[in-house]
Parts: sequence; structure tokens; C-alpha cells
Amino acid sequence: MTYLLALDQGTSSSRSIVFDAQGHVVAQAQQELPQIYPQPGWVEHNPLLIWQTQLDTARAVLQKAGLQARDIHALGITNQRETTVVWNRKTGQPIHNAIVWQDRRAEPACALLREQGHAELIQQRAGLLVDAYFSGTKLQWILNNVPGARAQAEAGELAFGTVDSWLMWQLTGGTVHATDVSNASRTMLFNIRTNQWDDELLALLDIPRQLLPEVRPSSADFGQVRPELLGQAIRISGVAGDQQSALFGQACFSAGMAKNTYGTGCFMLMHTGERFQTSQNGLLTTSAAQTGPRAEFAIEGSVFVGGAVVQWLRDGLNAIQSSSEVQQLAQSVPDAGGVMMVPAFTGLGAPYWNPEARGTITGITRGTTLAHIARAALESIAFQSTALLEAMSLDAVAAGGSPVTELRVDGGACVNDLLMQMQADLLGIPVVRPAVIETTALGAAYLAGLGSGLYAGLDELSQQWRAERTFVPQLARDLARERIAHWERAVRQATAT
Repeated sequence: MTYLLALDQGTSSSRSIVFDAQGHVVAQAQQELPQIYPQPGWVEHNPLLIWQTQLDTARAVLQKAGLQARDIHALGITNQRETTVVWNRKTGQPIHNAIVWQDRRAEPACALLREQGHAELIQQRAGLLVDAYFSGTKLQWILNNVPGARAQAEAGELAFGTVDSWLMWQLTGGTVHATDVSNASRTMLFNIRTNQWDDELLALLDIPRQLLPEVRPSSADFGQVRPELLGQAIRISGVAGDQQSALFGQACFSAGMAKNTYGTGCFMLMHTGERFQTSQNGLLTTSAAQTGPRAEFAIEGSVFVGGAVVQWLRDGLNAIQSSSEVQQLAQSVPDAGGVMMVPAFTGLGAPYWNPEARGTITGITRGTTLAHIARAALESIAFQSTALLEAMSLDAVAAGGSPVTELRVDGGACVNDLLMQMQADLLGIPVVRPAVIETTALGAAYLAGLGSGLYAGLDELSQQWRAERTFVPQLARDLARERIAHWERAVRQATAT
């Protein structure tokens, strides 16, 4: 048998998964990653712990699988996107903690870019809205606030990277300073039309070019793991940011195919092929994982609070003891009894983009129970995702394409059958759950398999993708539209000033 090793470095944990050539999970290992909160709105990670936990899980998963490094055909990396690391090229030591994608310290710099009228240029080149979410202004903050950093950067002594670049540097002993197009596309410094770092964007943020990694396709040669780390050299031949990796793992290789990942938040991506398209409906344009030099794109929308609403029911309201209980509680009532929840705990993401919105629960009567609130909480995940897909379909039709006809789903919350049925009912299209829901790691493994010649091409991977269950709509479309209108009214209430 031939195996693939995927390193899945996430926000809250580092994981490693071994897959066989057919895409089945053989073994997995996971370690929690500590979060650092220096002050409100700031989120950091220790880069050395990112590396150590990832290496530990890679060693552990080989042991669990009863395999050695020589059994691994290739290694792929997928990672939390936008998280920013800067390190010294000679010593390999970080000069500051990693600034995590959730961190908001760079908002003043973003506000200045917007005030100066640069938002349209950035969207046309990078595909992104100006926001502290992305890496560029995080990097700018480090250069401006760490003593001596800017002078060192200009002298070529420092390296910048997202988490994939940091891991590659460590794995290869500093011989490779690279990233892939999907991670580069999240920096606000990369022209996704030309697949190049953009001199005008670099000048806007005052970023020295010598800091930056080389950008390669997602399926490419990224060097070899040092033999002493895992027992033998392993080629690194696949890299992609987590959401683009999940799109790839779901075999969404052509325009019009879409996936939604139900995690703490929800991330929906629709492949748009080789067409760069600026969304007119509050979504982002981003690079899809690329298997060759040609640029490929996706439209992306993010829901800030998805599965986190279930955690709030558990930890905030003490309504349930464990997250797995929410389906049973919600199913104990036939509907939400008119209750509507908008979980805007940290504002609303796409397609609303309202950071000032706050959570609301409306429609409460004397007969409202915890079960109704639990059902409304689950529905809120489906409603928010419906708003994303409707925005995507509008963009697709505006570009001469067709609305999305099927949604592939993954992430921890997709195992909730009630939620998936709610989603199908609201969307009016099939919602398809794959046999392997670890699609983020699977995408990295598939990219590595392609890059190392294990697979002949995308057709082979498409044939390997298998559905576990398809949820078909059971709600009449007029009733679904009525419910969506009710949701939009609730959103207006949550965003009213």
C-alpha cells in the first residue's frame, strides 16, 4: 500500500492524518494549541509551539498507523490561513508571536487604507475587502512595532510567511521559503490575476519584497522533510490554505461546484474556474488550489458564528452538557415556535459585513422552551449559510453561469442530520455529505499525491469522492422563502442602530 501524510495545522489544534491511496483515513493524531490573548481583540500563537505540536502529531500518527517514513509517498500541508509569522533567516527564531487571523489590532491601518481610497484597487488586484483579517496589515504591524524589525527586513535578514511557509521552513531545515497561491491570495499583497506579488500593493503597505516567500502552485515540489525528523526524507508536494484544501478534498474542481465547511464558523466556497469575478454581493474573490501554473479562482463567504452557537448553548446558557445533545433537544419540538436567533456575537460576516451587529433572540412567548431556542440556534447556522449560497448564485448568474445545484458539506457540525436537513429545505437543492468528512486534510493529501505522481489527474480523484448521505429538500419552496424572509427581518433587527 502507498500512503499520504497530511499535516493539518489549525487555529485550536495541530493534527496529522495518514490516508491510503483511496482517500481512506488510516490513523490520526491531534494536539491542542494554546491561545494567547495579550489584550482585547488580540490573538496570538507561539510559532515554536505551532511547529512542535505539528511535529509531535506527525510522529505520533506514523506510530499509530504502524508505518515508517519510507511507507509515505508524499506529504501535504494545510493550515489556518492569514496567520502571520516573521522569523530570522539565520537563526530560524521568530521575532514575535504569530498574529492569528482572528486578531483585530491592524484595524486602524485598514481604516486608513479605506479612507485614502485604496479599497477598490485592493479588491481588483487581491480580490479581497480591506480588513484586518488578512495578513498584509498584520505583517505591517510587526515591522512597525518590533524594535529593529523594519531595518532587518530591508537588509534581507527576515522571512515572512503564513503557517504553511513556517512549517515548510522547519521541515526542510531552512532550505525552502515558499508558499502556495491559495495562502498568498489571503495576504492582501498578492495579485491573484497574475499570480505574482504586487509591487503597488507592497508599496501601499510599505512591505519590503525580500521578506516574501516564493509562490508555487498548490501541487508542486516544496522540498523534502529532513530525514532526522521522521526517520527518512519525505517529499512535500501539496500545500493549500484550509478552505481551499477542503474545496479540493470535496472534488469541487470545476466552475459552479460549491462546498460549505461547518466548524466554529462556516466557510463556503464556489469554484469559478479560470474566471476572476468581483462579487457584487458581499463575497470575496480568492485563488483556488492550483495544480499547475494557470490561475483558478473561487468566490468565498464566511459566517463568523456557526457551530460556536452550540458551544454558547453549552457553556453560556448551560442548556446542554455536550454539543452532541443539541440535535436531540432540538428534535423534541416540531419547530422553533416562531423563535428566531441571530448569533451576531462578534458582528455579522458575509454577505452582511456588519461588525456592529449584536446577537438577538426574537419571537419569544410564554410557551418558549430551551428546546425552541436550541432549534432556533441550529436554524441560525442554516439561515446564515443560505444567505451565502444565495449571494453566490446571484454572482454566478450575473457572470453568465448557473445557480449552484448541489452543496457538498464537511466539518464537525455536518454530522448533525437535523441541521443538514434544515439546510437542504432552505436551499431547495441537495446537500451532500461525503464518506470522508476530513476533507481539509484529504485535500492536502490529494494535492501531495498529484504533485508526486501518485495520481494521474483530477478525473481519478473525482471518481474517488464518495457520498455518505444526500439530504433532499422536503419543504415547499414558498414556505422556505417565507422562512428566509422571516430570517432577513430578524437580521435587520440585529443590525438596527
